[in-house]
Amino acid sequence: MSESARVDSWLWAIRVYKTRSAATTACRAGHVRVNGDKAKAAQAVKIGDELRIRIAGFDRILIVRQILVKRVGAPLAALAYEDRTPAREPQAMLGVRDRGAGRPTKRERREIDRLRGRDEG
Repeated sequence: MSESARVDSWLWAIRVYKTRSAATTACRAGHVRVNGDKAKAAQAVKIGDELRIRIAGFDRILIVRQILVKRVGAPLAALAYEDRTPAREPQAMLGVRDRGAGRPTKRERREIDRLRGRDEG
């Protein structure tokens, strides 16, 4: 087993991205950081490195525990990293109206403002 691997290859092997090209694109776009620095796709990752991956507007924090260069099954892939991502709070949809419901009435506007914390009273 090697001591390091390309960051895009490793992210693909542990099943963070479906394809290696998707992992490469994420690196090019600046969504992947290794130890706090933006990573290029060919950057090497070693055991103990911290990766921050921006997916759907949220950061996922992974610590490298094992180097993989080939894609493996999900149970084996889960052993290759330690997930330190903080738990996300469920987001409530506040003041969402049905499409085509028309302009809100004065009463509905006040209720929406109250839900959003813009209470005037």
